[in-house]
Amino acid sequence: MGDSQPWTAAPSAAEHARSVLAAAWSCAVTAEGGREEFVGAHTVTEDGRVTLDVPEDSTLVTAAICAPRGEPSAVLEFADVAPVPVRSRIRARLWIAGRLVPADGKLEFKATRVVLRRSSGAVVVDLDEFAAAAPDPLATAEAGLLTHLADCHPDAVERLTRLVDPDSLYGAVRVQPLAVDRHGLTLRIERARAHGDVRLPFHAPADDVARLTERMHVLLSQASAASCPRALQRQRTDGDG
Repeated sequence: MGDSQPWTAAPSAAEHARSVLAAAWSCAVTAEGGREEFVGAHTVTEDGRVTLDVPEDSTLVTAAICAPRGEPSAVLEFADVAPVPVRSRIRARLWIAGRLVPADGKLEFKATRVVLRRSSGAVVVDLDEFAAAAPDPLATAEAGLLTHLADCHPDAVERLTRLVDPDSLYGAVRVQPLAVDRHGLTLRIERARAHGDVRLPFHAPADDVARLTERMHVLLSQASAASCPRALQRQRTDGDG
């Protein structure tokens, strides 16, 4: 997609859900036989269908075989964990309810309901929209991008706070990059007993790392032209930051 294409300031619920699914490396599965957690056992097709490669003696195999035909038999749960150490690191949870169907030595999952829980609340994602949506193009690279920004460029993170409303920075003791997608960068602002998130939207979508680099340079240039927030000035004076 070129920069001239229309875009929104944040991903849709379906896009966010598909991004969580694309980046997840583990999942928990709850079925009649109990709950099991798997690492590296699931694969995802282009339309969001999940296949599980589990041991033959897994209780999930028995649950899939014994479940009443056509009825939901399991729930898959995926956690979206912030790659940078922050408070409340789980940014979102994705639940997919449906049926496990044995096929070619694996378990195919037939989804009947998709629920995404974000900080703003839970939303039921339309199944057709979920299948049609594409993961954010930065989803699988996000962890490396954010840890690099936090570890190697803390000065850039501090400069970006100049784009944040000073009221949002009052009492801040630490600011860390929380998330990034093609639409913008989100900062986590931590205070002594609370925290909040602020989103810095890009002026145009970043559909790859090269475009993301350019979008970040634009934000940093805007931040350099802004004054340092008084809240952070007081923070430095008091020796808290």
